[in-house]
Amino acid sequence: MASKLWKKSAFTLMSIADAASWYCVLVLVILMLQSYMRETSQASYDPYEIIRGNQILERPCDEIYVVQEGETLHTISDKCGDPFIVEQNPHIHDPDDVFPGLVIKITPPSKPT
Repeated sequence: MASKLWKKSAFTLMSIADAASWYCVLVLVILMLQSYMRETSQASYDPYEIIRGNQILERPCDEIYVVQEGETLHTISDKCGDPFIVEQNPHIHDPDDVFPGLVIKITPPSKPT
């Protein structure tokens, strides 16, 4: 008798766990759809949008600059208009040893008034 009761309670617990997991799946699908709908419905400019491909080349230089793949100090200097990158970044010991992810300080060119 106890064996039948144990099997019935185990089956009930399995049914509850199965239903709970299906509810979790349903909630996740709804959240994903809401996120997708929110992304596609935004028509305004988003300053935090993901930059892909060559869009990084068109972005203006900030005071703090992260070196991207394929860039040299010469190309960064030309792009940002700062010829004194090595002098302002004492952590750069060798100007030829620049790698993606290196953080450098850029002095933006002063705009004529």
